[in-house]
Amino acid sequence: MNDASDRLWAGKESEQTGRRLSVKVWVGAGMAAAVGGIAWLYFSNSSGGIPAHAQPQAPPEVVVSRPLERELDTQLGFLGQFSAVDRVELRAQVGGTLTEIRFKDGDIVHKGELLFVIDPVPYEIKLAEATAQMENATARLDLANRELARAQMLKRNGVVSVENLDQRTSDQEAAQAALDDAQAQIRDARFDLDHCRITAPFTGRIGSHLVSVGNLVAGSRAASSPTTLLATMVSLDPIYLDFDMSESDYLAFSRQRAKQKTVLADKLGIALSDETDFSRRGTLDFVDNVLDRSSGTIHARATVPNPDLFLTPGGFARVQLALGAPISMFLIPDAAVLPDQSRHLVLTVAPDGTVVPKTVETGDVRGGLRIIRSGLSPNDRVVIEGLRYASPGSKVSSKDGDIRYAVAGQE
Repeated sequence: MNDASDRLWAGKESEQTGRRLSVKVWVGAGMAAAVGGIAWLYFSNSSGGIPAHAQPQAPPEVVVSRPLERELDTQLGFLGQFSAVDRVELRAQVGGTLTEIRFKDGDIVHKGELLFVIDPVPYEIKLAEATAQMENATARLDLANRELARAQMLKRNGVVSVENLDQRTSDQEAAQAALDDAQAQIRDARFDLDHCRITAPFTGRIGSHLVSVGNLVAGSRAASSPTTLLATMVSLDPIYLDFDMSESDYLAFSRQRAKQKTVLADKLGIALSDETDFSRRGTLDFVDNVLDRSSGTIHARATVPNPDLFLTPGGFARVQLALGAPISMFLIPDAAVLPDQSRHLVLTVAPDGTVVPKTVETGDVRGGLRIIRSGLSPNDRVVIEGLRYASPGSKVSSKDGDIRYAVAGQE
Protein backbone atom coordinates (compact mmCIF):
# COMPACT_ATOMS: atom_id res chain seq x y z
CA MET A 1 0.00 0.00 0.00
CA ASN A 2 2.76 2.43 0.89
CA ASP A 3 4.80 1.45 -2.17
CA ALA A 4 1.89 2.22 -4.48
CA SER A 5 1.37 5.65 -2.90
CA ASP A 6 5.04 6.51 -3.25
CA ARG A 7 5.07 5.59 -6.93
CA LEU A 8 1.96 7.73 -7.60
CA TRP A 9 3.45 10.70 -5.79
CA ALA A 10 6.74 10.40 -7.67
CA GLY A 11 4.91 10.28 -11.00
CA LYS A 12 2.98 13.50 -10.31
CA GLU A 13 6.13 15.31 -9.20
CA SER A 14 7.95 14.25 -12.38
CA GLU A 15 5.04 15.49 -14.56
CA GLN A 16 5.02 18.94 -12.85
CA THR A 17 8.76 19.27 -13.24
CA GLY A 18 8.48 18.56 -17.00
CA ARG A 19 5.80 21.20 -17.40
CA ARG A 20 7.96 23.82 -15.63
CA LEU A 21 10.89 23.06 -17.92
CA SER A 22 8.66 23.36 -21.02
CA VAL A 23 7.39 26.81 -19.96
CA LYS A 24 10.92 28.05 -19.33
CA VAL A 25 12.01 26.86 -22.78
CA TRP A 26 9.15 28.72 -24.53
CA VAL A 27 9.74 31.95 -22.56
CA GLY A 28 13.43 31.87 -23.42
CA ALA A 29 12.68 31.29 -27.09
CA GLY A 30 10.27 34.27 -27.16
CA MET A 31 12.77 36.59 -25.54
CA ALA A 32 15.43 35.56 -28.03
CA ALA A 33 13.08 36.20 -30.96
CA ALA A 34 12.18 39.66 -29.62
CA VAL A 35 15.84 40.62 -29.21
CA GLY A 36 16.60 39.38 -32.72
CA GLY A 37 13.70 41.40 -34.21
CA ILE A 38 14.84 44.58 -32.52
CA ALA A 39 18.38 44.03 -33.73
CA TRP A 40 17.16 43.40 -37.27
CA LEU A 41 15.08 46.61 -37.32
CA TYR A 42 17.97 48.59 -35.91
CA PHE A 43 20.48 47.43 -38.49
CA SER A 44 18.07 47.43 -41.46
CA ASN A 45 17.33 51.19 -40.98
CA SER A 46 20.98 52.14 -40.79
CA SER A 47 23.79 52.54 -43.28
CA GLY A 48 27.09 51.06 -42.31
CA GLY A 49 25.78 50.32 -38.86
CA ILE A 50 24.90 54.06 -38.08
CA PRO A 51 21.21 55.00 -37.42
CA ALA A 52 19.57 57.28 -40.00
CA HIS A 53 18.59 59.94 -37.45
CA ALA A 54 22.21 60.30 -36.42
CA GLN A 55 23.34 61.43 -39.94
CA PRO A 56 24.13 65.22 -40.20
CA GLN A 57 21.72 67.09 -42.57
CA ALA A 58 23.04 69.55 -45.18
CA PRO A 59 22.15 73.24 -44.50
CA PRO A 60 19.49 74.77 -46.81
CA GLU A 61 20.67 76.67 -49.85
CA VAL A 62 19.88 80.35 -50.52
CA VAL A 63 20.81 82.81 -53.28
CA VAL A 64 22.77 85.87 -52.21
CA SER A 65 24.08 88.99 -53.90
CA ARG A 66 25.83 92.20 -52.93
CA PRO A 67 23.53 95.26 -53.15
CA LEU A 68 23.46 97.01 -56.51
CA GLU A 69 25.09 100.46 -56.32
CA ARG A 70 23.82 103.16 -58.68
CA GLU A 71 23.82 106.96 -59.07
CA LEU A 72 20.24 108.14 -58.57
CA ASP A 73 18.39 111.36 -57.88
CA THR A 74 17.11 111.98 -54.37
CA GLN A 75 13.35 111.70 -54.78
CA LEU A 76 10.13 111.69 -52.83
CA GLY A 77 7.22 109.50 -53.88
CA PHE A 78 3.52 110.31 -53.53
CA LEU A 79 0.12 109.14 -54.71
CA GLY A 80 -1.87 111.81 -56.52
CA GLN A 81 -5.27 112.29 -58.12
CA PHE A 82 -6.09 114.28 -61.24
CA SER A 83 -8.58 117.13 -61.15
CA ALA A 84 -9.87 119.57 -63.75
CA VAL A 85 -8.43 123.07 -63.98
CA ASP A 86 -11.91 124.35 -64.93
CA ARG A 87 -15.23 122.79 -64.05
CA VAL A 88 -18.59 124.42 -64.75
CA GLU A 89 -22.23 123.62 -64.26
CA LEU A 90 -24.17 124.56 -67.36
CA ARG A 91 -27.38 126.23 -66.18
CA ALA A 92 -30.03 128.16 -68.04
CA GLN A 93 -30.08 131.94 -67.57
CA VAL A 94 -33.51 132.18 -69.20
CA GLY A 95 -36.53 129.99 -68.73
CA GLY A 96 -38.44 128.18 -71.41
CA THR A 97 -38.88 124.92 -73.25
CA LEU A 98 -35.72 123.01 -74.19
CA THR A 99 -35.92 122.44 -77.95
CA GLU A 100 -32.47 121.08 -78.96
CA ILE A 101 -29.47 119.18 -77.57
CA ARG A 102 -26.49 119.45 -79.93
CA PHE A 103 -24.00 116.98 -78.41
CA LYS A 104 -23.59 113.35 -77.41
CA ASP A 105 -23.02 112.51 -73.79
CA GLY A 106 -19.30 112.37 -72.98
CA ASP A 107 -18.20 114.23 -76.13
CA ILE A 108 -15.18 116.47 -76.38
CA VAL A 109 -16.67 119.88 -77.17
CA HIS A 110 -14.82 123.01 -78.21
CA LYS A 111 -15.12 126.56 -76.98
CA GLY A 112 -18.13 128.34 -78.50
CA GLU A 113 -19.78 125.14 -79.72
CA LEU A 114 -23.58 125.14 -79.44
CA LEU A 115 -24.84 122.71 -76.79
CA PHE A 116 -28.49 123.53 -75.88
CA VAL A 117 -31.25 125.60 -77.45
CA ILE A 118 -34.19 127.01 -75.47
CA ASP A 119 -37.31 128.10 -77.38
CA PRO A 120 -36.41 131.67 -78.52
CA VAL A 121 -39.89 132.80 -79.68
CA PRO A 122 -40.94 134.54 -76.41
CA TYR A 123 -37.67 136.44 -76.34
CA GLU A 124 -37.91 137.41 -80.00
CA ILE A 125 -41.30 138.95 -79.19
CA LYS A 126 -39.83 140.78 -76.23
CA LEU A 127 -37.04 142.15 -78.43
CA ALA A 128 -39.55 143.33 -81.03
CA GLU A 129 -41.52 145.15 -78.33
CA ALA A 130 -38.39 146.83 -77.03
CA THR A 131 -37.44 147.85 -80.57
CA ALA A 132 -40.83 149.43 -81.10
CA GLN A 133 -40.53 151.34 -77.83
CA MET A 134 -37.16 152.64 -78.89
CA GLU A 135 -38.52 153.84 -82.21
CA ASN A 136 -41.35 155.63 -80.37
CA ALA A 137 -38.89 157.19 -77.93
CA THR A 138 -36.68 158.28 -80.82
CA ALA A 139 -39.59 160.03 -82.51
CA ARG A 140 -40.61 161.79 -79.28
CA LEU A 141 -37.05 162.91 -78.69
CA ASP A 142 -36.82 164.29 -82.21
CA LEU A 143 -40.00 166.30 -81.66
CA ALA A 144 -38.81 167.51 -78.26
CA ASN A 145 -35.49 168.65 -79.78
CA ARG A 146 -37.28 170.69 -82.48
CA GLU A 147 -39.65 172.31 -79.99
CA LEU A 148 -36.78 173.19 -77.69
CA ALA A 149 -34.82 174.73 -80.55
CA ARG A 150 -37.85 176.79 -81.59
CA ALA A 151 -38.47 177.95 -78.00
CA GLN A 152 -34.82 179.00 -77.62
CA MET A 153 -35.04 181.07 -80.85
CA LEU A 154 -38.27 182.76 -79.75
CA LYS A 155 -36.78 183.43 -76.33
CA ARG A 156 -33.96 185.35 -77.94
CA ASN A 157 -36.55 187.47 -79.78
CA GLY A 158 -38.42 188.00 -76.52
CA VAL A 159 -41.57 186.23 -77.71
CA VAL A 160 -41.51 183.17 -75.40
CA SER A 161 -41.43 183.35 -71.65
CA VAL A 162 -38.84 181.72 -69.46
CA GLU A 163 -41.47 179.28 -68.16
CA ASN A 164 -42.25 178.07 -71.68
CA LEU A 165 -38.55 177.53 -72.42
CA ASP A 166 -38.15 175.55 -69.19
CA GLN A 167 -41.09 173.33 -70.15
CA ARG A 168 -39.61 172.59 -73.57
CA THR A 169 -36.27 171.79 -71.96
CA SER A 170 -37.95 169.39 -69.53
CA ASP A 171 -39.83 167.68 -72.36
CA GLN A 172 -36.60 167.21 -74.29
CA GLU A 173 -34.82 165.66 -71.29
CA ALA A 174 -37.77 163.31 -70.61
CA ALA A 175 -37.75 162.18 -74.21
CA GLN A 176 -34.01 161.54 -74.02
CA ALA A 177 -34.52 159.45 -70.86
CA ALA A 178 -37.31 157.49 -72.52
CA LEU A 179 -34.97 156.72 -75.43
CA ASP A 180 -32.21 155.59 -73.07
CA ASP A 181 -34.70 153.30 -71.28
CA ALA A 182 -35.90 151.85 -74.59
CA GLN A 183 -32.30 151.15 -75.62
CA ALA A 184 -31.70 149.38 -72.28
CA GLN A 185 -34.82 147.30 -72.84
CA ILE A 186 -33.45 146.27 -76.24
CA ARG A 187 -30.12 145.20 -74.71
CA ASP A 188 -32.00 143.25 -72.05
CA ALA A 189 -34.20 141.52 -74.62
CA ARG A 190 -31.20 140.74 -76.84
CA PHE A 191 -29.33 139.30 -73.83
CA ASP A 192 -32.21 136.94 -73.10
CA LEU A 193 -32.50 135.96 -76.74
CA ASP A 194 -28.78 135.28 -77.02
CA HIS A 195 -28.88 133.07 -73.91
CA CYS A 196 -31.48 130.84 -75.46
CA ARG A 197 -28.44 129.30 -77.14
CA ILE A 198 -26.06 127.78 -74.54
CA THR A 199 -22.50 127.31 -75.81
CA ALA A 200 -19.33 125.69 -74.43
CA PRO A 201 -17.30 128.16 -72.32
CA PHE A 202 -14.04 126.30 -73.05
CA THR A 203 -12.75 123.15 -74.72
CA GLY A 204 -13.25 120.04 -72.64
CA ARG A 205 -15.38 116.99 -72.00
CA ILE A 206 -19.08 117.30 -71.29
CA GLY A 207 -21.04 114.90 -69.12
CA SER A 208 -24.49 113.48 -69.70
CA HIS A 209 -27.46 115.78 -70.31
CA LEU A 210 -29.68 116.06 -67.25
CA VAL A 211 -32.75 117.50 -69.01
CA SER A 212 -34.40 116.08 -72.14
CA VAL A 213 -35.86 117.96 -75.07
CA GLY A 214 -39.37 119.18 -74.36
CA ASN A 215 -38.84 119.89 -70.68
CA LEU A 216 -39.50 123.31 -69.24
CA VAL A 217 -36.30 124.70 -67.71
CA ALA A 218 -36.03 127.45 -65.12
CA GLY A 219 -33.50 130.19 -65.68
CA SER A 220 -32.41 133.30 -63.87
CA ARG A 221 -29.51 135.73 -63.82
CA ALA A 222 -29.65 136.00 -60.04
CA ALA A 223 -27.52 133.47 -58.20
CA SER A 224 -30.11 133.15 -55.44
CA SER A 225 -32.94 132.16 -57.78
CA PRO A 226 -33.48 128.48 -58.69
CA THR A 227 -32.17 127.40 -62.06
CA THR A 228 -32.13 124.11 -63.94
CA LEU A 229 -28.82 122.21 -64.16
CA LEU A 230 -28.45 121.05 -67.76
CA ALA A 231 -25.01 119.34 -67.71
CA THR A 232 -21.50 119.60 -66.28
CA MET A 233 -18.28 120.17 -68.16
CA VAL A 234 -14.56 119.89 -67.29
CA SER A 235 -11.41 121.09 -68.99
CA LEU A 236 -8.72 118.53 -69.85
CA ASP A 237 -5.63 120.33 -71.15
CA PRO A 238 -3.81 121.12 -68.96
CA ILE A 239 -4.94 119.10 -65.96
CA TYR A 240 -4.12 119.33 -62.25
CA LEU A 241 -2.51 116.54 -60.21
CA ASP A 242 -3.21 116.93 -56.49
CA PHE A 243 -1.27 115.10 -53.77
CA ASP A 244 -0.43 115.43 -50.07
CA MET A 245 3.03 115.58 -48.50
CA SER A 246 3.67 114.22 -45.03
CA GLU A 247 5.31 116.60 -42.59
CA SER A 248 8.69 114.83 -42.87
CA ASP A 249 8.58 114.92 -46.68
CA TYR A 250 7.56 118.56 -46.61
CA LEU A 251 10.50 119.39 -44.35
CA ALA A 252 12.91 117.56 -46.67
CA PHE A 253 11.39 119.39 -49.64
CA SER A 254 11.60 122.80 -47.93
CA ARG A 255 15.20 122.33 -46.79
CA GLN A 256 16.31 121.27 -50.26
CA ARG A 257 14.54 124.21 -51.88
CA ALA A 258 16.12 126.59 -49.35
CA LYS A 259 19.55 125.27 -50.34
CA GLN A 260 18.89 125.66 -54.04
CA LYS A 261 17.15 129.03 -53.60
CA THR A 262 14.74 128.34 -56.47
CA VAL A 263 11.09 129.18 -56.97
CA LEU A 264 8.41 126.54 -57.50
CA ALA A 265 9.36 125.22 -60.91
CA ASP A 266 10.01 121.64 -59.91
CA LYS A 267 9.58 118.90 -62.47
CA LEU A 268 7.65 115.80 -61.51
CA GLY A 269 7.80 112.29 -62.91
CA ILE A 270 4.33 110.77 -63.27
CA ALA A 271 3.20 107.18 -63.88
CA LEU A 272 -0.35 105.95 -64.20
CA SER A 273 -1.56 102.88 -62.31
CA ASP A 274 -0.83 100.57 -65.28
CA GLU A 275 2.55 102.14 -66.14
CA THR A 276 5.94 101.17 -64.76
CA ASP A 277 8.09 104.09 -65.93
CA PHE A 278 7.63 107.74 -64.92
CA SER A 279 7.70 109.10 -68.45
CA ARG A 280 5.00 111.76 -68.04
CA ARG A 281 6.06 115.16 -66.78
CA GLY A 282 4.41 117.86 -64.71
CA THR A 283 5.37 121.09 -62.96
CA LEU A 284 4.87 121.66 -59.24
CA ASP A 285 3.24 125.09 -59.06
CA PHE A 286 1.44 125.19 -55.71
CA VAL A 287 2.07 124.16 -52.10
CA ASP A 288 -0.51 125.10 -49.51
CA ASN A 289 0.27 127.53 -46.69
CA VAL A 290 -0.77 125.35 -43.73
CA LEU A 291 -0.41 121.76 -42.56
CA ASP A 292 -3.61 119.85 -41.92
CA ARG A 293 -3.64 119.23 -38.16
CA SER A 294 -5.85 116.15 -38.42
CA SER A 295 -3.75 114.27 -41.01
CA GLY A 296 -0.32 115.86 -40.56
CA THR A 297 -0.04 116.55 -44.30
CA ILE A 298 0.13 119.57 -46.57
CA HIS A 299 -1.58 119.84 -49.94
CA ALA A 300 0.44 120.29 -53.14
CA ARG A 301 -0.52 120.54 -56.79
CA ALA A 302 1.17 120.09 -60.15
CA THR A 303 0.05 121.11 -63.62
CA VAL A 304 0.35 118.37 -66.25
CA PRO A 305 0.11 118.84 -70.03
CA ASN A 306 -2.59 116.66 -71.60
CA PRO A 307 -2.57 117.39 -75.34
CA ASP A 308 -4.07 114.01 -76.29
CA LEU A 309 -6.80 114.42 -73.62
CA PHE A 310 -5.96 110.95 -72.29
CA LEU A 311 -5.74 111.90 -68.62
CA THR A 312 -9.10 112.10 -66.86
CA PRO A 313 -10.11 114.01 -63.71
CA GLY A 314 -10.51 111.63 -60.79
CA GLY A 315 -7.84 109.18 -61.98
CA PHE A 316 -4.87 108.24 -59.78
CA ALA A 317 -1.16 108.42 -60.55
CA ARG A 318 2.17 107.87 -58.79
CA VAL A 319 4.36 110.95 -58.41
CA GLN A 320 8.14 111.27 -58.09
CA LEU A 321 9.57 114.62 -56.99
CA ALA A 322 13.32 115.06 -57.45
CA LEU A 323 15.04 116.93 -54.60
CA GLY A 324 18.70 117.13 -55.57
CA ALA A 325 21.63 115.99 -57.67
CA PRO A 326 22.24 112.23 -58.18
CA ILE A 327 24.01 110.38 -55.36
CA SER A 328 25.18 106.80 -54.90
CA MET A 329 22.45 104.51 -53.53
CA PHE A 330 22.06 100.79 -52.81
CA LEU A 331 19.24 98.83 -54.43
CA ILE A 332 17.93 95.33 -53.70
CA PRO A 333 14.79 93.43 -54.71
CA ASP A 334 11.73 94.65 -52.84
CA ALA A 335 10.94 91.04 -51.83
CA ALA A 336 14.23 90.89 -49.90
CA VAL A 337 13.02 93.59 -47.48
CA LEU A 338 11.11 92.14 -44.53
CA PRO A 339 8.74 94.31 -42.44
CA ASP A 340 9.20 93.98 -38.68
CA GLN A 341 6.68 96.11 -36.80
CA SER A 342 7.89 99.71 -37.28
CA ARG A 343 11.18 98.81 -38.98
CA HIS A 344 12.51 96.90 -41.99
CA LEU A 345 14.99 94.04 -41.99
CA VAL A 346 17.30 92.53 -44.60
CA LEU A 347 18.82 89.06 -44.11
CA THR A 348 22.53 88.74 -44.91
CA VAL A 349 24.87 85.74 -44.85
CA ALA A 350 28.16 85.98 -42.96
CA PRO A 351 31.36 84.28 -44.30
CA ASP A 352 30.76 81.29 -41.98
CA GLY A 353 27.23 80.78 -43.39
CA THR A 354 25.36 82.33 -40.45
CA VAL A 355 22.24 84.34 -41.28
CA VAL A 356 22.59 87.88 -39.89
CA PRO A 357 19.60 90.30 -39.92
CA LYS A 358 20.25 94.02 -40.50
CA THR A 359 17.90 96.92 -39.86
CA VAL A 360 17.67 99.22 -42.91
CA GLU A 361 16.03 102.48 -43.91
CA THR A 362 14.17 102.13 -47.19
CA GLY A 363 13.31 104.56 -49.97
CA ASP A 364 11.10 104.41 -53.03
CA VAL A 365 11.23 101.86 -55.86
CA ARG A 366 13.48 102.52 -58.87
CA GLY A 367 13.93 100.20 -61.79
CA GLY A 368 11.89 97.55 -60.02
CA LEU A 369 14.24 97.62 -57.00
CA ARG A 370 13.90 99.08 -53.51
CA ILE A 371 16.28 101.87 -52.50
CA ILE A 372 18.17 101.27 -49.24
CA ARG A 373 19.13 104.59 -47.70
CA SER A 374 21.12 103.18 -44.78
CA GLY A 375 21.91 99.94 -42.96
CA LEU A 376 23.88 98.06 -45.66
CA SER A 377 27.50 98.09 -46.79
CA PRO A 378 28.81 97.33 -50.29
CA ASN A 379 30.18 93.93 -49.17
CA ASP A 380 27.02 92.62 -47.49
CA ARG A 381 25.74 89.41 -49.05
CA VAL A 382 21.97 89.90 -49.11
CA VAL A 383 19.60 86.92 -49.33
CA ILE A 384 17.53 87.53 -52.47
CA GLU A 385 16.05 84.04 -52.91
CA GLY A 386 15.18 81.27 -50.44
CA LEU A 387 14.13 83.59 -47.63
CA ARG A 388 11.85 80.90 -46.19
CA TYR A 389 14.88 78.70 -45.49
CA ALA A 390 16.84 81.45 -43.72
CA SER A 391 16.19 82.46 -40.15
CA PRO A 392 18.39 84.72 -38.02
CA GLY A 393 21.24 82.77 -36.45
CA SER A 394 20.80 79.64 -38.56
CA LYS A 395 23.38 78.15 -40.92
CA VAL A 396 22.83 78.14 -44.68
CA SER A 397 24.78 77.37 -47.80
CA SER A 398 24.79 80.12 -50.41
CA LYS A 399 25.32 80.62 -54.09
CA ASP A 400 25.78 83.91 -55.92
CA GLY A 401 22.95 85.59 -57.83
CA ASP A 402 22.46 88.86 -59.75
CA ILE A 403 20.44 92.02 -59.03
CA ARG A 404 19.41 93.79 -62.23
CA TYR A 405 18.08 97.31 -62.68
CA ALA A 406 15.10 97.43 -65.02
CA VAL A 407 15.43 99.98 -67.81
CA ALA A 408 12.40 102.26 -68.26
CA GLY A 409 10.02 100.78 -70.78
CA GLN A 410 11.42 97.25 -70.38
CA GLU A 411 10.20 96.36 -66.90
